Amino acid sequence: MLPEPKLNILNDLLRSASKEELIWMNGYMSGLLAQQPAVPVNTVVQTAVKKITIVYGTETGNAKKVATEFASFAKKKGVVAKLQGLDQYKLNDLQKEEYLFAVISTQGDGEAPAGAKKFYDFIHAQPLQLNSLKFGILALGDSSYPLFCKAGEDVDQRLSQLGATAILPLERSDVDFSAVAQKWFDEVLNVLSKQHVVNTPVNTATSIKPKSGKQFYKGTIQQIINLNDRGSAKSTFHIEIAVTNSNIYEVGDSLGVIPKNSVALVREIISLIGVNEEELLDFRGEQFTVGAFLKEKANIVYLSSRVIRQYAAITKQEIPDTRMGLLELLKIYPSNDLSHYCELIKCLEPNAPRLYSISSSPEAHSGEIHLTVALDTFKVNGELKKGLCSAQLSDWKIDETVEFYIQPNHHFKLPDNNRPVIMIGPGTGIAPFRAFLSHRDAIGAEGKNWLFFGEQHFVSDFLYQTEIQNWFDTGLLQSVSVAFSRDQSYKIYVQHRILEHAKEFWQWIEEGAIIYICGAKNPMSTDVLEAIAKVIERFGGKAEAESIQYLDELKSSGRLLLDVY
Repeated sequence: MLPEPKLNILNDLLRSASKEELIWMNGYMSGLLAQQPAVPVNTVVQTAVKKITIVYGTETGNAKKVATEFASFAKKKGVVAKLQGLDQYKLNDLQKEEYLFAVISTQGDGEAPAGAKKFYDFIHAQPLQLNSLKFGILALGDSSYPLFCKAGEDVDQRLSQLGATAILPLERSDVDFSAVAQKWFDEVLNVLSKQHVVNTPVNTATSIKPKSGKQFYKGTIQQIINLNDRGSAKSTFHIEIAVTNSNIYEVGDSLGVIPKNSVALVREIISLIGVNEEELLDFRGEQFTVGAFLKEKANIVYLSSRVIRQYAAITKQEIPDTRMGLLELLKIYPSNDLSHYCELIKCLEPNAPRLYSISSSPEAHSGEIHLTVALDTFKVNGELKKGLCSAQLSDWKIDETVEFYIQPNHHFKLPDNNRPVIMIGPGTGIAPFRAFLSHRDAIGAEGKNWLFFGEQHFVSDFLYQTEIQNWFDTGLLQSVSVAFSRDQSYKIYVQHRILEHAKEFWQWIEEGAIIYICGAKNPMSTDVLEAIAKVIERFGGKAEAESIQYLDELKSSGRLLLDVY
């Protein structure tokens, strides 16, 4: 935009110019622009830093308080700030960071706080290469102690030794830290506004030959954590997969895995029937050895009724219409004819792919895909069994190479950045909403966010509690409504929380909020929809039938979206 005096001159010139003069001016300006140095096509240039990571190491909570205030302050200034305690920080991320700011207190005899010790020891023990890292340290301490702010000083010095660049000098603060902290906030953001950043496109992902029309990729397991604490009746695993390019998916998509069968189980089956595992067979146009087919392709853990009926017809045995594994079938209803087993193998069905909602965002978790997987357990004839795929995923090992594909979900996407959203996701239904919130946090979206989450117990089952608390503290989440069903004598679920906040829920609907529901189809999603219908009936002034119709209108207009299973 031109300053007003220049704009007035230009307007006067254009008003008095003839058509031929305007054509000449257009050509003249085009020639001037053509002489300017061109920006390379594959390079995106930004004039100021827009994303930073803020970490804190605290003992009494002061460093967390300061870091949280800094993150909120940064977001108000248009800088997206990822906030994390050093006790939760992934050490391998340090070499990926571009801008890292740490608020660290000092304890006792110049020591780092307990929550920061793992990070402190890591940077002092590892010969890291941090040449791309730019950082700043705010050290909190008490000047009545001789080693005032020593932990912060040590971290500042060590990061510099590892090649990182301090974009401003170490700041030390005494017990009365508020004024010093605010001054540091201002100085950091002032420096960031003058930084010049060049982002180049990410390389394409490592992929392998497509199977069945799907594009398969390979990744490496870099972290597996059980999110449930001791005493929980559940096991829910947070799994991180390192990939060459995280832009192969969008938030809301799912990751597909085709499970493989246990080598021990396959060997026992082959031994029982006496077939040659190297013998070749054709299955739906592809050729496999018997051993490879039973391990990598066939469903042998939980046979369908159709397969069992076919085996009964082949062997001329009376077998009840039931479901069981291949090994159990062969043990209970054996045959002396090897050809029967060969026919049965050809009747087996392929293992169905399992889909898991992705719980990360390419914007917030570059080079990674995260999953939130609950270990499925059930009983068959009194014996405890584990779900084939969830057990396989929970047993993945660090550095193991895994194969997967991406299943797009075009009907479960975020709206524009200013639109309010309500996310209802008990249990592992939280997965896509962790991705949504990470994405909105990373891009600085201004739309309001309200999360409903439910599980059995607050102490042992509050999945991603620290992240959710940080998002609330920094203002990304305007509301968090949680329901822990077993923490009181009566059951409380997310639908009860919706009814408790019915008036506010209706206000969000009237403001144009998009409502998302993810998790178990029955009974959760049914109960939640009934609760929303009651909200509409009570505060929307509609009869029962009208509220159901209003729900249908929300669905058809894309304002009520479900991803249930």
